[in-house]
Formats: sequence, C-alpha cells, structure tokens
Amino acid sequence: MTHSQARAACSHIALTGLSRARLGELIEELAPKWTARCDSALHERRGGARRRAVGAGPDHRLVFVDRVLVTLVVLRLAVPHAALAVLYGVDRSTVSRAVREVRPLLAARGFAVPDRPGVRLRTLDDLFAYVDAEQVRLRMDGTEVQVRRPRVNRAGRRSFVSGKRRQNTIKTTTFCDEQGRTLFSGVVRPGRMHDQTAVRTEGIGEQFRLHPEVAADVDEGYRGLANEFPDQVGAPPRKPKKDSPEGDKLAWREHRRRQSSRRICVEHAQAELKQWRPLQRYTGRRDAYAETHLAIAGLVSDRAAARATRRKTSTELVLARRAAC
Repeated sequence: MTHSQARAACSHIALTGLSRARLGELIEELAPKWTARCDSALHERRGGARRRAVGAGPDHRLVFVDRVLVTLVVLRLAVPHAALAVLYGVDRSTVSRAVREVRPLLAARGFAVPDRPGVRLRTLDDLFAYVDAEQVRLRMDGTEVQVRRPRVNRAGRRSFVSGKRRQNTIKTTTFCDEQGRTLFSGVVRPGRMHDQTAVRTEGIGEQFRLHPEVAADVDEGYRGLANEFPDQVGAPPRKPKKDSPEGDKLAWREHRRRQSSRRICVEHAQAELKQWRPLQRYTGRRDAYAETHLAIAGLVSDRAAARATRRKTSTELVLARRAAC
C-alpha cells in the first residue's frame, strides 16, 4: 500500500466520527499549536535560537496531517499502533509519538457551545457561567469505563473496583442540555467513588451556590445534592409507602415518568461517547485515560453542537461600539 492509499484509508475511518469539512477545520486549528510546541521543544533542547534556516534538516516521516489522522483512528477504533505503522511504512514508535503529540492538543480544545461559534467550555466554571447566561437546564449523570486491573500490591489498587459493576473502572460525569448535546464531560475519578462524591470533590456545590438560577435534572445517585439544593437539583420523587392511597402511587409513577423523560437525554449523550472504542473498554495506561476522554468528548461535542437548536437563545452577541464605515 502506498502512502497516499494509507492516508485515504485513515481519512475514511476518521470521517466516521467527523465530517470532511470539520476534519479540515480541525487540522487547520491544531497545526499552529503543534508547530509552536515543536519549536519550543527544539529551542529548549538547543538551549538557544536556531542556527540553521527554517526547513533545514530531515523531514518528518509522518507529516502533521498524517499525525492527526493516525490519532483520530486510534481514538475512534483503538487500532493498534503496530498496524498503523505497517500501513504507513514507519516504525511503531513513530505512530506512538504522533499520538502522544496530537492527543493533548485535542484534549485542550474544550467543548463546543451550540449557536456560539468559537466559544468553548474548558472548566466547570465555564459550564455554569454559560448555562446561567443562556438559561439552560442541565442534565447530569455519571458513567464508568472498564480499565485494566492494577498490579498486585500496588497502592490504591482497590480504589478502581466499582461496587456496581464489580470491575476495575474509571468514573466520569457528563453534562448536557435538554437536547442531549454534550456541554462538558470529565471529572475523572476512580470507579469506587460514588457519583455524587465525584462531582462534590470537583466543587459542584460551590457552583450551585454561585449560580442560584442554574437548575439540573439528576438520577437517584445525586439524592444528597438534591436535598441540599431542592430548588435547583431535580431528583426522582421518593416512592410512597405501601399503605399509601392509590392516588398517591399513581401520582408518583407519573411524576417519576416525567422526570425520567426529561433526564433521559443525558443517557443518549453518554451513548454517543461510548460509540468511540476506547470509551467502551479502555486498554491503555490509566494515567492517560483523562486525556483520551477529553479528546474524544471534545470531538463529540463538535458534532453535537452542530445540531439545530429547538430554542431561541436568550442573549445576543453585539459589538461594544459601532465601527466607523
């Protein structure tokens, strides 16, 4: 297989998660950051300014476009690095180095915002500021991804054992809007940690206090958060006692059904993330999972933000002063 055929094959696989136009925009977005990172590393290695003209020296075996394509294929289908190395006719270490270079750039991009081109959310502070300004009701839920079992006698080995799945997992929390469009996904914690504890350690309680107008729908796992912020966090209604009137039981079922109907879109958002192979069962190093998750979630949010909105935005971006004609 020639080099052009290898690029065409990887482009076809990468397009299963991105549109062709979005793939071109992504390459243009990351190219200056990758170049600046390479120049900074070379400057540090030399200990000073360059002595040769720009472009001198050996060329990369994998150009930047191929490095992006290789990384997207690894994130999409978890293709082994050795297989991609054979495809491009390079050493496996070259592919691994390309993934290590491009994946942090993808993880640092943040999450796209619907109807706000160029605006991206990177922290929980950004998320709550956005939903407060746009009057969006959040949907929040945690999910787990199975990871490799830590070595015997390693410190903190049991912290990854999930009490729910009885497996070694890593837990993340996803936030979306009423249409299931991913706004933020992260808060990476060991699988043994409870869903509510994970977001509390990230400071979500303080965010609800700073933004009293922000509301969210959650499941039973966030009951304590709903008790602390009853006007902001909506959890499923408590089940009535057995000797309660039949009318109360029917009202409970209807209330629970409506709350579940409002919250189900976050399950769809998580399912959209699980379409990417590494988030179905992660077989890499656990210390690289957070970076992998952020890179994939950012790409998924790009596609989700492109879906048409069913609501009118509450704010309008206008110029601070009129430009002279």
